[in-house]
Amino acid sequence: MALYFDSKIQGPDGMGPCSNLAWHRTHTVLAVAASTSVGGGSVNLFMDDGEPVPDGCIQRSSQVTCMSWHPNYRVLAMGWENGDVLMWNDQDKELHEAKSIHDAGVAILEWSTNGTRLLSGDKNGLITVWKMDGKGRAQASPFCKHQMEQSVSVCLVRPGTAVDPENDISGLARAAVSGDEKALDMFSWKKSLGSKITMGPSEGLAFFLGGIDGDVYYLDDKGKSLKAFTADGPIEKLLFYEEKNILVTVTSGLVLTQHNVSSEGSFQEVTKVKLSGRTGQLDIIWAGRGLMATATGEPLIRMWDLEKDDNYALPLPLDNTVSFTSGEAINCLSFCSKKGVLAGGTSEGKVVMWRYAPAPGLAGKKQDGDTKWKFLSPTVLEGNITQIKWGSSLNLLAVNIMATVIILSEQSMNAHFRDGVTAVQVSSTQLSIDNFNTKAHYDLKTEIQVKGVYVTQNNLAVWNGKKLVVYDVPSDKGGVIRMTGTFQTDSALVCMHEQNLYTIEPGKIQVRNFQGTVKQLLTFSETEGEPIAMDVCGHFLVAGTSTNFLRMWDLSRREAKQHCNPKNLGEVIPELGMIVSVKSNCSGSKVAVLVKKSQGQMDSRLWLYDVELDSVQYFDFSSGMGELDELTSAQEATGEEVSEEQRGRTEAAKDVAGRFPRVQYWDPLEPKLLTCEAILPPPSEDKKGSKMSSLSVAEVQPDVMVVSLFSTPEHGILLQDAYATDTAHDTLIGLQVPYFYFTKKAGESAKAQDAQASTMSLVPENVAQRTMRDFIGLEESDKNSRDAMMNFSYFLTIGNMDEAFKAIKLIKSESVWENMAKMCVKSRRLDVARVCLGNMGHARGARALREADKEPELDAKVAVLAIQLGLNEDAERLLKHCQRYDLLNELYQSTNQWSKALETAEAHDRIHLRTTYYHFAKHLESQGDVLGAVPNYEKSDTHRFEVPRMLFDDPQSLEAYIMKTKDKALRKWWAQYMESTGEMEAGLQFYEAAGDYLSLVRVYCYCGNMDKAAEIANETGDRAACYHLGRQSETQDRIKDAIHFFTRAGAYGSAIKLCKEHGYEDQLMNLALLSTPQDMLEAARYYEKRSGMEDKAVMLYHKGGHFSKALELAFRTQQFAALQLIAEDLDEKTDPVLLNKCADFFMEHGQFDKAVELLVVARKYVDALELCMQHNVTITEPLAEKMTIPKDSTEFDAEYRTQLLERLADCCMKQGSYHLATKKYTQAGNKIKAMRALLKSGDTEKIIFFAGVSRQKEIYVMAANYLQSLDWRKDPEIMKSIIGFYTKGRALDSLAGFYDACAQVEIDEYQNYEKALGALSEAYKCMTKARMKNASEQEEKVANIKHRVALIKKFLQARKVYEDDPEETMKQCQVLLEESDLDSAVRIGDVYGLMIEHYARQENYPKAYQLMEEMRQRIPTVNMAYYVNMRTIEAVHRALDIPLGRGMGAEKNMRAESMEEDEGEEVEEDVAEDYDDQV
Repeated sequence: MALYFDSKIQGPDGMGPCSNLAWHRTHTVLAVAASTSVGGGSVNLFMDDGEPVPDGCIQRSSQVTCMSWHPNYRVLAMGWENGDVLMWNDQDKELHEAKSIHDAGVAILEWSTNGTRLLSGDKNGLITVWKMDGKGRAQASPFCKHQMEQSVSVCLVRPGTAVDPENDISGLARAAVSGDEKALDMFSWKKSLGSKITMGPSEGLAFFLGGIDGDVYYLDDKGKSLKAFTADGPIEKLLFYEEKNILVTVTSGLVLTQHNVSSEGSFQEVTKVKLSGRTGQLDIIWAGRGLMATATGEPLIRMWDLEKDDNYALPLPLDNTVSFTSGEAINCLSFCSKKGVLAGGTSEGKVVMWRYAPAPGLAGKKQDGDTKWKFLSPTVLEGNITQIKWGSSLNLLAVNIMATVIILSEQSMNAHFRDGVTAVQVSSTQLSIDNFNTKAHYDLKTEIQVKGVYVTQNNLAVWNGKKLVVYDVPSDKGGVIRMTGTFQTDSALVCMHEQNLYTIEPGKIQVRNFQGTVKQLLTFSETEGEPIAMDVCGHFLVAGTSTNFLRMWDLSRREAKQHCNPKNLGEVIPELGMIVSVKSNCSGSKVAVLVKKSQGQMDSRLWLYDVELDSVQYFDFSSGMGELDELTSAQEATGEEVSEEQRGRTEAAKDVAGRFPRVQYWDPLEPKLLTCEAILPPPSEDKKGSKMSSLSVAEVQPDVMVVSLFSTPEHGILLQDAYATDTAHDTLIGLQVPYFYFTKKAGESAKAQDAQASTMSLVPENVAQRTMRDFIGLEESDKNSRDAMMNFSYFLTIGNMDEAFKAIKLIKSESVWENMAKMCVKSRRLDVARVCLGNMGHARGARALREADKEPELDAKVAVLAIQLGLNEDAERLLKHCQRYDLLNELYQSTNQWSKALETAEAHDRIHLRTTYYHFAKHLESQGDVLGAVPNYEKSDTHRFEVPRMLFDDPQSLEAYIMKTKDKALRKWWAQYMESTGEMEAGLQFYEAAGDYLSLVRVYCYCGNMDKAAEIANETGDRAACYHLGRQSETQDRIKDAIHFFTRAGAYGSAIKLCKEHGYEDQLMNLALLSTPQDMLEAARYYEKRSGMEDKAVMLYHKGGHFSKALELAFRTQQFAALQLIAEDLDEKTDPVLLNKCADFFMEHGQFDKAVELLVVARKYVDALELCMQHNVTITEPLAEKMTIPKDSTEFDAEYRTQLLERLADCCMKQGSYHLATKKYTQAGNKIKAMRALLKSGDTEKIIFFAGVSRQKEIYVMAANYLQSLDWRKDPEIMKSIIGFYTKGRALDSLAGFYDACAQVEIDEYQNYEKALGALSEAYKCMTKARMKNASEQEEKVANIKHRVALIKKFLQARKVYEDDPEETMKQCQVLLEESDLDSAVRIGDVYGLMIEHYARQENYPKAYQLMEEMRQRIPTVNMAYYVNMRTIEAVHRALDIPLGRGMGAEKNMRAESMEEDEGEEVEEDVAEDYDDQV
């Protein structure tokens, strides 16, 4: 429960009535506009406590008309009555003024979403947009100006568009810095592609403007203005529904219009409605997604749900503790979206609030709108509230009552319990004290605003952070609380023991008396830090410090004495951030500690420090287990055997798992018992929506649970009990066996539950007691009985059953055994439960528990026990936990919770959904709710029987129901009922409505109306109706009609029988073809006996599948056309004699292709092949496949199959089907012949592929030889294939020959002796490695290649040294020319050409000409221009004055031909590079 403390703002002297207020969106600073006593206006800034911000007052001679905070910085824009626009930078304490443009009072001010632009508008309609910097300074000239046709009274900025997170550079940068490789890759990828990446969501720079005459304008981000539309009156409010891009406009006459707004700024009207309410002063705000709240000066708030198109009202409640006057109205509204709280200010000074709290899951979706809002306690102020605003902090609410502004600060209610006395804060200065020992109640109004309270049996201390007041609590019921002492202290935390107060000061704890005199100092070293947490239990004081040290003192003596050495918890608790709370048990042996982690979030573990053992243990609320239990759970997860007791602990832990502790308390007398209040973590933003949409049956968990724990020496911290807090309870404030103590929620009472009526004792108004589970029925017992029960609970928790039963052997009460059985539901100890049920004499429960042993889940068994004990809520929780929704459904049905049963069945138990609807209908029928039972019978799909049974005694209602449902089965049943009662006309009507044409025809035939029956049968074509009418026509000798209707009914046998009996041969053939094979054969026999109708008989025998009879009859009657049709349908199942007969028939008539097919079907493959060879019948691929015997055939052996395939391939070869021949040779296993066939086809690609997959040397060589016959010079791939195939085929002599040919090509066509040398070198290597049969021949070839290589090397050497020693080159060339077989390796012309070119350069033209003549002598047919440059030839002849000789034309042609082949030079050079690499 929260309270609101009110603080008036401390305005400066001369501050008049307040006209406006505005909170900053992120900073806790409030701007208040007011008039001054001297006639001007001012804007004052205040902090959250109402104190003025230093230097935060701006005064002018004119009044403030509007103001608006910068969305991010502490910059306030203010508009004044004289047209000034000022910006106050509160950070730098600077005042900036925009250029004076407005001549009238400023009416509107609005920032863009990021604050880079500011829009101002005056009462004359002048709109100005300024570009702003981060310090609140506007540019010298405005970004744009527009003069509107009317004064603009409302302005709204359009939110910026959302950005894809993958394109958000700021998000990518953060992820990249943290080491996300994906973000790094994406960042670099987008950068390299030049993609546009944005810096977070784009800024909203467009504005909507509303005028006093109803015009709405749109100002886009480029400064262009357009008139969007005109409303039905002055614009009162503009709202933007961002999720749907809809602009909501409300006029002063309460006309609401919705317009869809495109990204380009075009408007399209969606809807237009008139709102109800008073016109005049309006306040309209968003109160949720698509939910609009309106205050119209009435005692209610009108809500309009735009998404659901629904409206409702939230009135001021009449049954509240705060009375509202009859004329009191709500003037203003404010909604806090994060808290879901809607606040309103009334005309009588009350602040009313509603919290949005829909029911979870499916129930919330079905809930009415007004029931989703929960009214909170109002705050009473004085005056007429004109304005109300939530602050940036969720706990601040500013209220304008004209005379001043009051800041309401929300604070948690303070409460404390000790020694049987409770003190609960009910207002900022009022406390409610209850003494449970004397049953006395006191109300105390203090002189200070209470921010802390501490109570003992005799005294009460309250403080506010500045002052502390101590009161005496009377020991008798009629006493009066009196103040004992008071003193000033800044301590935020105070404890009390006997006559001493303990206050926290920097670096120490002060021990004071009630008047504030310091009696003792408990100091802390610098290493230990400052005390931040403190508590007293028994006579022990424990404190936690800022550096995570733990210290304890014994208070039993006159002065506090240190109880143990300081303990640094940071050394034993991992990831420890800071201590939140410390509590000691009554014996001072254990300290319970709540901490925050180093990241700042609350730790889910409760830590227990053992003072005697100097060790720590923990209980983890996220798993619901202690440290030792987690080890046991891990063993169970790995499949190890665990005891029933350990299984029960594991299952019980799931009830509290997923939480973290909020407060912890020790029992003041029992040192082992510890209680915590555990809450669910707040849902993340992405899960809030999903939580609301999830189904309540499976997902809902209690928000707060009270968890009791036992601290044991051997077993660690064990879970003893856990239960959800009552809806009427607010916070756990302590425990003292046998009760828990809670504060109550305001205005609520505890749940009235029959099962727990005796367990709840709600004595005072603000505090509630709840009896501990183990002590129900023992509340008034003596101390010995309580101790016995406490020992029983302890031993039961640790699993020591012998000691547990010894502890309670003296307790004979049956109620105690019942309570113990209920304890077994929590602890899941079914063995103990059986003993308890036996002592209770609960035979039915014992039987149910015995039958439940067949259930596989432990929780399901425990749920059965809970049901027998009346713990339906526990049973419900257990069944949800183990997901036994079938049993949960049965539980709901047995307890008449039909809505939950149906919800469960729909969501999780759909296999029983129809059964659930049926049982619900039965329940409603038993309650007399016939109308409610009918739709449920329909949903269970049993209405066709159950509804007539239920309504049989009310024929009129039954007939009306049947007419309403239009169910054909029901109408047919009703028609039969009508027919049975003799009401034929009514029966016919319902038969027709049900579509039962058979019954219609039957009834009409019975009535003698055959024409109407025939009309129905012909129109509908219903086969049953037609058959019935056919039978009726047959009995009346209307044969043609009978045949017609039998045909329509598909009863061809009956129609054929009539045709044969009455000679309707013309119809018989068609009917037989439509009928079954048996009917076809029967008709064929009929036609066979009739002369001249053999052709029909043959066709019917063929269609009926009797081929032998059809062929026999066709041969006998010489029906050749029919024979051809029959032969097409023959297969291997046909009689071989018939196949041979048909084949002979086709051969006699020259149809050899059909004869071949029949021979193949007859499996006479050799005869078929012979026929193909003799008469040149083309073998197609399908025919060849039919002639191919399968590998797994048992009829023919493998040798026969191989021979047949080879003969088939030979035939294909002769016919030129080389590819087919290749396939068959391959199937026969003869790859050599297959390759030969493929070579004949000339398909180079397939040849290369086949050679590659065959992997036979001969085939490799054959493929290479074939490829060598192609133009391999221009195709490098073929060249590589040749080399590869020769290599794989081990034909190194052939490969050497190929390299030799390549070398010759390089010399003859390209004069490239370097590549030629590489090729010859490879040829030499291959020839030396070859294994030729003729060794002498091989040696000869090797010597020849070696000699040629030597000659080429000499020639290359001569050319190489030419640059350095030309004369040496000439000598070596001369030596080469003397070689007799030079031309076998080096062309003589190339040697002469080199020499001629040399002498021509030396201008030794006679020597050059001499060499030319020698060249002509050695090569008579030489083309000189092929070896020597034409310019050189011309220069030599010109120098010697010799005319050009013979062959010049030929020489030119040769040169031209050489030029034509230059195209392929590049390809050849690329291929030749392979030789260089291999060399």
